[in-house]
Amino acid sequence: MINLTPFLLQWGLTSLSLWVASYIFSGLRFADGGSLLIAALLLGFANAVVKPLLILLTLPLTVLTMGLFLLVVNALVLMLVSAVVSGFTVSSFWTALFASIFISLFSLFISGLVT
Repeated sequence: MINLTPFLLQWGLTSLSLWVASYIFSGLRFADGGSLLIAALLLGFANAVVKPLLILLTLPLTVLTMGLFLLVVNALVLMLVSAVVSGFTVSSFWTALFASIFISLFSLFISGLVT
């Protein structure tokens, strides 16, 4: 039998991080709880599939900027998810950039407390 606990835990942490970020950043909005859960699920999928491809494609630029371009990749992935999920909006690239930094750090912090 497949153990879904790690998946569900990560999905919950991502959902919590997105929810908190939506209260901190006025340009990050969810229409309802369903769009939040779908956005968290899709963000996890995008981080697992799309983000590694983007990192590979932008590797020279990432090396040139000593890794700082990865922040841009994170923001683009968040904007991609907002474009796909109805009810989830990100107002600008800068909101996506700062929100993605916050989401990453908050998820890391909460994950450290939980596990």
